[in-house]
Amino acid sequence: MPGHFRSNVWDPIHIVAQIVAIQCQYYVTLGFWVAVLDFIVGYDVSIDQLFSQAEKGLFAAGPGKINTITYVLNCLTSAVGLWFIVQRTKQCLDFSFTVHLIHFFIIWSFNGYIPHTASWWILNIIGVTLMTVLGEFLCMRTELKAIPIGMGQKADV
Repeated sequence: MPGHFRSNVWDPIHIVAQIVAIQCQYYVTLGFWVAVLDFIVGYDVSIDQLFSQAEKGLFAAGPGKINTITYVLNCLTSAVGLWFIVQRTKQCLDFSFTVHLIHFFIIWSFNGYIPHTASWWILNIIGVTLMTVLGEFLCMRTELKAIPIGMGQKADV
C-alpha cells in the first residue's frame, strides 16, 4: 500500500497516550517554573500555586504576579511539548485546549468550586492562545522541511 506518510488512521490509544503525555509535561514544567521563580524571589513553594485559582493576574500582589509569569512561561514550554509529542500543526489547538480543559476540571475538584475570577479565565485564554500559536509555528517549521528524495550525492555540489 503506497503512501504511508502521515496516514490518518484513527488510533484512540495513541491519542490518549499523547493527551496523558502532554498533561504530564504541562504539570512537570509548571512545577519547575513555580519552583524556579519562587526560589529567585524567595517565596515558599506551595501546591496551591499549581491548583488554586486565587492570586493570579498582573495587577495582583507579589505572589500573584509570579503565578501569572509561571503560567505564561509554562504555556511557552508546553508549546515545545506539543512540538515533540503531537508533531502535527492541525492538532495543536485540540491538544492545547484539552490540556487546559483537564486543568480546569482539576482546579474545580481541588478547590471545590468553578473558578470565578476574571483574571483566571483571561490567563487561561491567553495560555491556550500562546500554547497553540507557538506550537503550530514549531510544528509547521518541521512539517515544511524539504523531504530528501535521493540517497546519493547532491547534484548541485
